[in-house]
Amino acid sequence: MEDNRNFFEKVYEVAKQIPYGRVTSYGAIAKYLGAARSARMVGWAMNGAGKMEDVPAHRVVNKAGLLTGKHHFEGTNLMQQLLESEGVKVVDNQIQDLEKHFWDPWKELH
Repeated sequence: MEDNRNFFEKVYEVAKQIPYGRVTSYGAIAKYLGAARSARMVGWAMNGAGKMEDVPAHRVVNKAGLLTGKHHFEGTNLMQQLLESEGVKVVDNQIQDLEKHFWDPWKELH
Protein backbone atom coordinates (compact mmCIF):
# COMPACT_ATOMS: atom_id res chain seq x y z
CA MET A 1 0.00 0.00 0.00
CA GLU A 2 2.83 2.41 0.82
CA ASP A 3 4.20 1.94 -2.69
CA ASN A 4 0.85 2.93 -4.22
CA ARG A 5 0.63 5.99 -1.99
CA ASN A 6 4.06 7.16 -3.13
CA PHE A 7 3.11 6.55 -6.75
CA PHE A 8 -0.15 8.47 -6.30
CA GLU A 9 1.78 11.41 -4.83
CA LYS A 10 4.09 11.41 -7.86
CA VAL A 11 1.04 11.41 -10.16
CA TYR A 12 -0.37 14.42 -8.29
CA GLU A 13 2.96 16.26 -8.55
CA VAL A 14 2.93 15.83 -12.34
CA ALA A 15 -0.75 16.80 -12.61
CA LYS A 16 -0.10 20.01 -10.63
CA GLN A 17 2.28 21.10 -13.40
CA ILE A 18 -0.20 20.80 -16.28
CA PRO A 19 -0.59 24.37 -17.54
CA TYR A 20 -3.89 26.24 -17.67
CA GLY A 21 -5.73 25.46 -20.90
CA ARG A 22 -3.75 22.27 -21.55
CA VAL A 23 -4.48 18.58 -20.95
CA THR A 24 -2.50 15.38 -20.70
CA SER A 25 -3.38 11.69 -20.62
CA TYR A 26 -3.15 8.97 -18.03
CA GLY A 27 -0.68 7.19 -20.29
CA ALA A 28 1.54 10.26 -20.72
CA ILE A 29 1.83 10.61 -16.93
CA ALA A 30 2.54 6.87 -16.60
CA LYS A 31 5.27 7.11 -19.26
CA TYR A 32 6.84 10.10 -17.53
CA LEU A 33 6.89 8.26 -14.20
CA GLY A 34 8.38 5.12 -15.76
CA ALA A 35 6.73 2.37 -17.74
CA ALA A 36 6.66 0.07 -14.72
CA ARG A 37 3.25 1.55 -13.88
CA SER A 38 0.29 1.57 -16.20
CA ALA A 39 -2.09 4.27 -17.31
CA ARG A 40 -4.75 2.45 -15.27
CA MET A 41 -2.77 3.09 -12.07
CA VAL A 42 -2.63 6.78 -12.95
CA GLY A 43 -6.40 6.63 -13.43
CA TRP A 44 -6.83 5.13 -9.98
CA ALA A 45 -4.69 7.90 -8.52
CA MET A 46 -6.76 10.54 -10.31
CA ASN A 47 -10.07 9.05 -9.13
CA GLY A 48 -9.79 10.86 -5.81
CA ALA A 49 -8.03 13.94 -7.15
CA GLY A 50 -11.21 15.67 -8.32
CA LYS A 51 -11.80 16.72 -4.73
CA MET A 52 -8.24 18.01 -4.22
CA GLU A 53 -8.21 21.74 -4.83
CA ASP A 54 -4.51 21.88 -5.64
CA VAL A 55 -4.61 19.08 -8.27
CA PRO A 56 -6.17 20.09 -11.64
CA ALA A 57 -7.61 16.63 -12.22
CA HIS A 58 -9.92 17.96 -14.93
CA ARG A 59 -6.84 18.34 -17.16
CA VAL A 60 -6.18 14.57 -17.27
CA VAL A 61 -8.09 12.64 -19.96
CA ASN A 62 -7.68 9.39 -21.83
CA LYS A 63 -5.40 9.10 -24.87
CA ALA A 64 -8.27 9.88 -27.26
CA GLY A 65 -9.21 13.02 -25.32
CA LEU A 66 -12.30 11.51 -23.71
CA LEU A 67 -13.39 12.79 -20.30
CA THR A 68 -13.37 9.30 -18.83
CA GLY A 69 -12.93 10.60 -15.27
CA LYS A 70 -15.87 13.00 -15.34
CA HIS A 71 -18.00 10.90 -12.97
CA HIS A 72 -15.45 11.58 -10.19
CA PHE A 73 -16.38 15.28 -10.19
CA GLU A 74 -19.37 16.73 -8.39
CA GLY A 75 -22.16 17.77 -10.73
CA THR A 76 -22.90 16.32 -14.11
CA ASN A 77 -20.64 18.46 -16.30
CA LEU A 78 -18.12 19.98 -13.89
CA MET A 79 -15.07 18.49 -15.64
CA GLN A 80 -16.25 19.82 -19.00
CA GLN A 81 -17.13 23.22 -17.52
CA LEU A 82 -13.68 23.56 -15.95
CA LEU A 83 -11.97 22.70 -19.24
CA GLU A 84 -14.18 25.05 -21.23
CA SER A 85 -13.49 27.88 -18.78
CA GLU A 86 -9.82 27.41 -19.75
CA GLY A 87 -10.58 27.60 -23.47
CA VAL A 88 -10.66 23.86 -24.20
CA LYS A 89 -13.61 22.93 -26.41
CA VAL A 90 -15.42 19.70 -25.50
CA VAL A 91 -18.06 18.01 -27.65
CA ASP A 92 -19.75 14.73 -26.63
CA ASN A 93 -17.28 14.28 -23.75
CA GLN A 94 -14.31 14.57 -26.11
CA ILE A 95 -11.72 17.32 -26.33
CA GLN A 96 -11.64 18.98 -29.72
CA ASP A 97 -8.26 19.74 -31.31
CA LEU A 98 -6.48 17.50 -28.79
CA GLU A 99 -3.05 18.02 -30.40
CA LYS A 100 -3.29 21.77 -29.81
CA HIS A 101 -4.10 21.36 -26.11
CA PHE A 102 -1.98 18.30 -25.34
CA TRP A 103 0.84 18.72 -22.81
CA ASP A 104 3.41 15.93 -22.69
CA PRO A 105 5.23 15.74 -19.35
CA TRP A 106 7.91 13.56 -20.97
CA LYS A 107 8.87 16.49 -23.23
CA GLU A 108 8.07 19.37 -20.91
CA LEU A 109 9.58 18.15 -17.64
CA HIS A 110 12.70 16.31 -18.84
